[in-house]
Amino acid sequence: MLSRTFTSAVKTSTRTFFNSAITMTAVLPKLPYGYADLEPAISEKIMTLHHSKHHATYVANLNKAEADQAAAFQAGDVKKQIALQSAIKFNGGGHINHSLFWENLAPVKAGGGAFPTSGPLADAVKADFGSIEELKKAVNANALGIQGSGWAWLGLNPATKKLEAVSTANQDPLLGYTPIIGIDLWEHAFYLDYVNVKQSYLDAIWTIVDWKTAEARFVGAAGAKL
Repeated sequence: MLSRTFTSAVKTSTRTFFNSAITMTAVLPKLPYGYADLEPAISEKIMTLHHSKHHATYVANLNKAEADQAAAFQAGDVKKQIALQSAIKFNGGGHINHSLFWENLAPVKAGGGAFPTSGPLADAVKADFGSIEELKKAVNANALGIQGSGWAWLGLNPATKKLEAVSTANQDPLLGYTPIIGIDLWEHAFYLDYVNVKQSYLDAIWTIVDWKTAEARFVGAAGAKL
């Protein structure tokens, strides 16, 4: 039988953890560029709405759901804890995915769209896809195959150490892979600029991909050397 002292310590530690979790709130990340700096690929209007409204809403809803879940845990309300899981998954995924997405992009004047001609990422792309153009075709095909809303990804498979084009539904994060590049395929990301022509949106996105960030993620995950 557990001692009263041990049981009390466990309860105290657990309560402290969840009280601390409430204060560990998600924060809307600042962008390393202005809302107009990705034009003409992405308009200032879309960037403003996408970052300050859509992403901000995911952050606010995630913080509320996590605080409510911590309160439910303290109250011993298991049903409410379970009920809040979908909100945490959706809004948490939205926050994670968008935070990655902003880092994926860079203005053309800052090197956006410039794929490296040599280095570990260039070598991996050649080995796994044949060329950067074939990589784009593979990622685009996954993006266009998404039914409804979701994300297209270039991910590193940790088992095979190979780059793969994959997709996730809704705001599901990319699990089982290291995300190298993520592309938002929700209508709020492109509809004001491209209406329903997703291919035009995808063509534009590749002109502002920050390959330096992509390579840093790849090197960190693969253990390659720059």
